[in-house]
Amino acid sequence: MNPSVDTRRDSRPTAPSQAPYLLRFESLFHSGRGLSFPCDAGGQVALDQLSEQARDNYLFARAVVGHEYATPVVQRCYG
Repeated sequence: MNPSVDTRRDSRPTAPSQAPYLLRFESLFHSGRGLSFPCDAGGQVALDQLSEQARDNYLFARAVVGHEYATPVVQRCYG
């Protein structure tokens, strides 16, 4: 799966302890609702760093893209 990258934001620096990007799965049925996971600039999520519940949510969201969630978008995080 190749997530699209949201390039509409400026590039302010972030704190080193924060993940600089989020992979956002937007709900197709509930505007403004969705799931977000820390990732790198390419949209790669470190599964081994997620809690069990977050990992389950991530795998579910990936499985239902196009049915429950839109194609994920990589978003830059700002402190």
